[in-house]
Amino acid sequence: MNVIGIEGTAHTFSVGIFNGREILSLSSKAFRPEKGGIHPREAADHHASVSGEIIREAMEKSGLNAEDIELVAFSQGPGLGPCLRVAATVARTISIYRNIPIVGVNHCIAHMEIGKLLTGARDPVMLYASGGNTQVIALAGGRYRVFGETMDIGIGNMLDKFARESGIPFPGGPEIEKLALRGEKYLPLPYSVRGMDVSFSGLLTAALHLRKRERAEDIAYSIQETAFAMLTEVTERAMAHLEKDEVLLGGGVACNKRLREMVKTMAEERGAGFHAPDCKYCVDNGAMIALLGHRMYEAGCRMKIEDTVVRQRFRTDEVDVIWD
Repeated sequence: MNVIGIEGTAHTFSVGIFNGREILSLSSKAFRPEKGGIHPREAADHHASVSGEIIREAMEKSGLNAEDIELVAFSQGPGLGPCLRVAATVARTISIYRNIPIVGVNHCIAHMEIGKLLTGARDPVMLYASGGNTQVIALAGGRYRVFGETMDIGIGNMLDKFARESGIPFPGGPEIEKLALRGEKYLPLPYSVRGMDVSFSGLLTAALHLRKRERAEDIAYSIQETAFAMLTEVTERAMAHLEKDEVLLGGGVACNKRLREMVKTMAEERGAGFHAPDCKYCVDNGAMIALLGHRMYEAGCRMKIEDTVVRQRFRTDEVDVIWD
């Protein structure tokens, strides 16, 4: 079954095509604000303006014709409301025009499923680290449960906010990673772990105060070392609690080489497997939406158009994993 996946939860509009065995194509275009962070309405306007172009590009790369597409899947949530609505509208249009079924999927679970497919991970604990989401997820009792998460802002959001206040262009994470490579000393910052949960707002505030007297490179280095150590700690605790021997990284921040290094070291010290897909599949992408839509549909999931209302706060642990 050939599935087209439409992703549009935040700053990226992406289209992927999956045939049940392999990813046939992936095309994406990200919204880049001239200054500041993402404004949901501006990002939604961007998605609407590029949707046709990205769909055509994905179809051309796949080598398929429109008549070959048998299912459309889209990111139903969580995410920014205006952006989600554009993706859903595009998906509904395809479904109605082509008279093919439609499936709305959970964006977070899609990260887990594509990571498992591409790395061969069987039953991992996933550290999902992105702009709007920071969660430790694993399968238990027929659902992907959240065993730990941020109590305030996502790790990517924290990095972007520090960057914005420091005059670093969006997205800030990659630029902070470059700065951190030139860091020479560690500056103590708040290390906020509450059981299985983490908090980044105190770290952000403290880091911003350091700008008046410390080098940007040292601050960036210290932010990464502190925040990533927090994430590694709660991930390891989840692995121990659940007695799982694999860890998987997902989300845009999972592209950070230092985070990968820290989590990999932790896994190796536990004798566990470490998995991280190529960065183009860590960031938001339509291929993961197509993949999860395929699995859900093959397992018997069916939706009517009226079931495809977007869900900005669509929790990971609300979905019954009937396809596993």
